[in-house]
Amino acid sequence: MINPLLKDFNTPCNSAPFNEIKEEHYLPAFQELVKISEKEIDAIANNPEPATFENTIEAMAYSGEKLDVVSNIFFNLNSAETNDEIQKIAQEVSPLLTEFSSKISQNEVLFSRIKKVFDEWNSPPLEGWSSQRRDRGGFKDLNEEQQMLLNETYKGFVRSGALLSDDDKKKLEKINMDLSIKSLQFGQNVLASTNAYFKHITDRNELAGIPEPILEQYAEEAKERNLEGYVITLQYPSYLPAMTYAENRELRKELALANGKKSFDGSDWDNQNLIKEIIKLRQEKAEILGYKNFADFVLEERMAKSPVKVQEFLNELLEKAKPYAEKEISELKTLAKADGIEEMQSWDHAFYAEKLRKQKFDLNDEELKPYFQLEKVQEAVFGLAEKLFGLEFVETNDIQKYHSEVRTYEIYEQSPKSPKGTCSSPSGRSGGDFKAILYVDYHPRKGKRAGAWMTSFKSQFQKDGENHRPHISVVCNFSKPTKDAPSLLTFQEVTTLFHEFGHALHGVLANTQYPNLSGTSVKWDFVELPSQFLENYCYEPEFLKTFAKHYQTGEILSDEKIQKIAESKNFMEGYQTLRQLGFGLLDMAYHSGVVELERLSVKEFEDKMTSRTNLYPKNPETAMSPSFSHIFQGGYSAGYYSYKWAEVLDADAFQYFKENGIFNSEIAAKYKVLLSSGGTKDPMELYKNFRGSEPKVESLLKRAFG
Repeated sequence: MINPLLKDFNTPCNSAPFNEIKEEHYLPAFQELVKISEKEIDAIANNPEPATFENTIEAMAYSGEKLDVVSNIFFNLNSAETNDEIQKIAQEVSPLLTEFSSKISQNEVLFSRIKKVFDEWNSPPLEGWSSQRRDRGGFKDLNEEQQMLLNETYKGFVRSGALLSDDDKKKLEKINMDLSIKSLQFGQNVLASTNAYFKHITDRNELAGIPEPILEQYAEEAKERNLEGYVITLQYPSYLPAMTYAENRELRKELALANGKKSFDGSDWDNQNLIKEIIKLRQEKAEILGYKNFADFVLEERMAKSPVKVQEFLNELLEKAKPYAEKEISELKTLAKADGIEEMQSWDHAFYAEKLRKQKFDLNDEELKPYFQLEKVQEAVFGLAEKLFGLEFVETNDIQKYHSEVRTYEIYEQSPKSPKGTCSSPSGRSGGDFKAILYVDYHPRKGKRAGAWMTSFKSQFQKDGENHRPHISVVCNFSKPTKDAPSLLTFQEVTTLFHEFGHALHGVLANTQYPNLSGTSVKWDFVELPSQFLENYCYEPEFLKTFAKHYQTGEILSDEKIQKIAESKNFMEGYQTLRQLGFGLLDMAYHSGVVELERLSVKEFEDKMTSRTNLYPKNPETAMSPSFSHIFQGGYSAGYYSYKWAEVLDADAFQYFKENGIFNSEIAAKYKVLLSSGGTKDPMELYKNFRGSEPKVESLLKRAFG
């Protein structure tokens, strides 16, 4: 039988044939597709024709398409629907792909062709030739996107070691291989450590203060485990409500300590040694490539450009935010003292913050949740995309799914000017132009890692006159429906859905020539702009009124409550800012060649580097670094600051809308250009084309602190 991953997908829009794929198909598929991709690269490198943009740079951009698709399928499932077998396969596949990538980046014949094209384009024009043309010797003009592809391709090879000696190339290849394996292991350890803990409670009195719908959720979890009573896990929808509402301080403490001990407990899943090994390897990689440290290496390709600028940015925000944060914590301590707590701890924060929020705004999550039914929130975000960008969403059962809880949609654009996709109206349900397939996967499962993210199964690109449209996925961990109620979201979960959907729109609206410049393939500190921008709409009364309706009665959330939501936007903003700055400063410390890590434990290092942002006593039993997946498994190493950096961008961008109307069609059209352009232009240029000026940090400070 033919491996389904190696044949053409006989599915709508060549979507992933999940019903046919079995675990045993992956490794043989990767092995075969790597061979095929190597042949494609060899054909480009050994082309007897002189090197040109088309037969070298462009040919490379389009190579390995099938391998990319299968990689996306596999690694997305490893995050959203993994099991022991998939994790085992990942340990074999990751070094295989790393070796393949290294072979490409260290292919001297291939690089010589790339360098020839690069040097030709960047050489001074001959006397009498226009500086705008490069058509001598058969070298054609390049448009702006082609120039970007050429520059990024050349830089990518140089940054991958193409100019190194043979010995250093071998060292770099070994480092990359080790990093691939260790980063993968880090994430698997965090998942295993998270799943290993649960708190079983049979006495309902121990759960005093926790709302009934949450208790039902805990009872369902116990039932699934064949236990009586209630079960609380470290999954976010289970853990956070307990920390927010449980009057039982000892319970909050136990849960907080368990959460803080993830992969920091001396077990087989402990990540402390892995952290030191990963940081050491990253430093060695940077030095081999000629950089002082890994942060210098990473930030060369970011909007921020240098560690110094990032540190200045983080320190400026820290100086401005800390007084607000200290004032906020002082208010919480007053409440805690009234309950007899002399020294407030981190496990008291969410509980007293919720008390204070209710006191100030007469709001609590459980009171608001009935007004935020998941399906209605999704309708709202779909409707916003329609209003701003003319998009239409059609649910379909024609697209195969990797789990029964996943829902699939076809997305169309109701615009006569929109480019035709190659999968136009696959189900025939819309007269618009096909834009994308969207998968949504909302509820926690044992095989799904924590958090929320957007990813893609297939990138957008144009080739041979056809516009290949993307397949986008949004994955979250919201509470499941119970026997008595649908999935109801906390307001924070509402903003999470909008955040991830902002990323999704970046992918859906992509309209570039080349896949490696498409959608979210932008500078890392620019990638959070679309996601954080969309969150702003959740606080706009004009928009909230359109969907904040009680799931049973249909009653619209009162004007008073909506106004309080808008007013509460900046509640605990100082604390949250310091928390994010702490993560950012810790990330920069790990990757700026700080020698202390060699002589300090991970815990000691973490405490020292976050001391300026600590607002509660540190606990010797806990550390967050061993579960800091963003920087040790994800792509945020030396880049966690980008969340706050993007907040400056999103605050400034939304201010533009606020000044002219939050649904202003002309501004939305300009913003759509920014989204559809992907990485084809310098992000600051894209932003200035949209806004008319560079972003101002004052926009963020005004929004956050008035």
